[in-house]
Amino acid sequence: MSTTRSYSPGDRGPEPSGASGASEGDAPAGAVPPGGATAVPAAPSGSRQTRRLSFDGESGVVPLARDFTRQALYAWGWLPAATADQRAAAEDVLLVVSELVTNACLHAEGPDQLEITCDSKVIRIEVSDRGTGQPAPRTPHRAGRPGGHGMFIVQRLCLDWGVVRAPGVSGKRVWAELGAPA
Repeated sequence: MSTTRSYSPGDRGPEPSGASGASEGDAPAGAVPPGGATAVPAAPSGSRQTRRLSFDGESGVVPLARDFTRQALYAWGWLPAATADQRAAAEDVLLVVSELVTNACLHAEGPDQLEITCDSKVIRIEVSDRGTGQPAPRTPHRAGRPGGHGMFIVQRLCLDWGVVRAPGVSGKRVWAELGAPA
């Protein structure tokens, strides 16, 4: 299941954004990327790669998160997509990022950080926030009702998802995992 739009994310090429999706080797030593983005240098194929985006002091966090994620997908070879299945997988990742960041905005005092980790089989998305609530799909799900579809979408698109809380620390990390495109 994926989103429908008039273009594929891979058809527009990398977009400039306030967040840097480039690896650390692309910036001068000691430079802090815009938007608080950091990236672990590209690892050999099959290894785990991680990118982080801090939302501290940022506005427009949902488009910022999508742009940051799109840049990571380009760097990791998910985009440009060669097949419809690969395009759908990239769109699903972008949609899940949007839903998790939006939920943090609406229900948890806003997101603190986005972390995306990718290996040859799975991409893991984690959004940290300071909220105390517990995300869950609304049940029963009513497709015709406006709003309230975020976690239902995440549940349907992802291999698995969950919430991690650290003892004695406010907030949580909401994570979701999607399979890599074939």
